[in-house]
Amino acid sequence: MIVAIDGPAASGKGTLGRRLAQALNLPHLDTGLLYRATARALLDQGHDLNDVTAAVAAARGLALTDFDAEALRGRQMGEAASIVASIAEVREALVELQRSFARRPGGAVLDGRDIGTVICPEAEVKIFVTASPETRASRRALELKGQGEGVDYAEILEDIRRRDARDAGRAAAPLRAAQDAVVLDTTKLDVDTAFEAARNIVRKRLADMAVRASR
Repeated sequence: MIVAIDGPAASGKGTLGRRLAQALNLPHLDTGLLYRATARALLDQGHDLNDVTAAVAAARGLALTDFDAEALRGRQMGEAASIVASIAEVREALVELQRSFARRPGGAVLDGRDIGTVICPEAEVKIFVTASPETRASRRALELKGQGEGVDYAEILEDIRRRDARDAGRAAAPLRAAQDAVVLDTTKLDVDTAFEAARNIVRKRLADMAVRASR
């Protein structure tokens, strides 16, 4: 079973993805790390983030064992990843890596921006996680504060809105909910309540699949 979780920055999709994967005993991939790792490689090599040739080479050189998740977190890397992710050739270079992960025996949980629409349109479960920009900015501010980074709510909110516009407006795989995705608005939900809502979506989908299989 493939579970596709999509949504904008700081919507909570990563946390839900990890918890659902643990509950379902499935491997989990935060696909945003692919773009962060690509951006990190470009910066480390002294390349501009808009250098298409260098970005594609960096993306093609990635392996799923390359990631130091903690080193790839943070506001700067999030912004850099958003720029790199808008390059169509980079997204194309990373498609098969993501699909290979999803095809693991038993399935997988993947979260990102285009899992249900481009990477795994055949996914049995599709959840589009969203929340208001203000709520997402508050969450990101708390996250960054916990990591010891300086926090300016107004700047973070502006970053969130800028990334939303870039993600939704890009020509390649724009951020949008798949037609058959269940939209989960977490604006007024805490982590545990959001997880229970997501798990109920999975349970209902599994029950529906079982009914169809029995016919």
